[in-house]
Amino acid sequence: MKKKVGIIGAGISGLLACKYVKAKGFNPIVFEAKHTIGGLWTKTIDTTHLQTPKPLFQFSDFPWPSSVTTLFPTQQQVLNYITAYAHHFDLLKHIIFNTKVLGIQYQGPHQEACHLWGGTGHPFNSQSKWNISVRNTINDSTEVYTVDFVILCIGRFSDVPNIPEFPINKGPEVFGGKVIHSMDYASMDSESATEFVKGKQVTIVGLHKCALDIAMLCSTLNGVKYPCRVLYKTKRWNFPDFSPWGIPLPFLYLNRFSELMVHKPNEGFFLYLIAILLTPLRWAFSKFVESHIKRKLRLEKFGMVPDHRFHEDISSCTLALVAEKFYENVEEGSIILKKGGRFWFNKEGILVDGEEDCPLKTDVVILATGFRGDKKLRDIFVSSKFQNLIAGSSNQTVPLYRECIHPEIPQVAVIGYSESLSNLFSSEVRCRWVAELLDGTFQLPNIEEMKNDVRKWEEYMKKYTRNYYRRSCISVLHIWYNDQLCKDMGWNPKRKKGFFAELFQPYGPMDYSSA
Repeated sequence: MKKKVGIIGAGISGLLACKYVKAKGFNPIVFEAKHTIGGLWTKTIDTTHLQTPKPLFQFSDFPWPSSVTTLFPTQQQVLNYITAYAHHFDLLKHIIFNTKVLGIQYQGPHQEACHLWGGTGHPFNSQSKWNISVRNTINDSTEVYTVDFVILCIGRFSDVPNIPEFPINKGPEVFGGKVIHSMDYASMDSESATEFVKGKQVTIVGLHKCALDIAMLCSTLNGVKYPCRVLYKTKRWNFPDFSPWGIPLPFLYLNRFSELMVHKPNEGFFLYLIAILLTPLRWAFSKFVESHIKRKLRLEKFGMVPDHRFHEDISSCTLALVAEKFYENVEEGSIILKKGGRFWFNKEGILVDGEEDCPLKTDVVILATGFRGDKKLRDIFVSSKFQNLIAGSSNQTVPLYRECIHPEIPQVAVIGYSESLSNLFSSEVRCRWVAELLDGTFQLPNIEEMKNDVRKWEEYMKKYTRNYYRRSCISVLHIWYNDQLCKDMGWNPKRKKGFFAELFQPYGPMDYSSA
């Protein structure tokens, strides 16, 4: 009988996991909460464009249709592309739609003081299973599925909003207007979303992609009569395009030469020395990109030049593509940028710490404050022991070996938690790695060796991403990370032809289309 692999989530990572697990002869069962695939909202901001350029956002064996000619496809084009991928590889029959996974429960012997992952080091154990409790969102019935292995593809940027904490009697409950999270706004249909903000004074909290998109929508609807206020804490190197001074960003940050400038986990003395010698060049690359962004967006004019280097933002995956004409709307007054730290509410609006005498009067507040991906990952486990293990401590990254496997949680893989410049690109290589692990192509190191490797990657993330290490971003070491996966699978990590191509050409999904 085929081994059953439960895949939670039918977004991009879930579809990739389904495809590669199926190709190895296993029986994938995919659970999806929505009635669509791809994990994309397509209701409110239906003109939103992809954040990643098309060459980096594509499946290695499924090219974009010739009808999509833009570098940054729209969200609807992305959804059509992902849907076509699912149909092409006959994945829909493995997906159970309209389901909500209530929790996963381990069923098997306790593995206290084990030397190897799961006691044996293997992905399957005849004495151990996982029970997945699933609620049907149509008829509200509950069913338990027993599987041999679980792949969590639940994503980080959905479902569990990050809501700021407020002092007693200073939260949204005392505000006379409406307060929602950007997740709830994105779930509205276009008519409801328009009605919610039209003719109202709107304040958006945050400066990431979702905040910028909603601000553009509000400013288009309301103009200067009801300007949209954007309240932010930290200025960001959000970029206007993907080609600083005409040079595509991948030539600066997605080739092997760029990674020589960065210290790496498990690097030898030679690479350590090169990274030190090239430190001035890394600074120069960062300044080069910064100068383009400052000129193109006129950041100095608007007082929006960040206090940190561009390299820190790209290392922590906190970049966003600024909508066209965003700063033109700022200049005309339909968008107002307001820097502030802690804030709370009163009846009329928002009070910013240190400016309590000048309340920001508003009708609607939209919290574009991100999501609690760590809580979402933690809560999927029924066992409090596994909850504590998977989340790690507040001063650590989520402790995943190869960004996929927790050394002390057997028969579970996590795909799509850590970030990169192209999450589809990184998720596909990870899914192939997990499929090869299930197929017995390689075996994991012992638990202590995995923990040691996790610590080294954590040190790298803390060094280059500072306060954002919990995002587990690998963007500036994407190739080095993929090299480790290739070596595990027995692949040649060098994917280019020729020395100069290997050193200077950007890496992309097509470089990993075959072993």
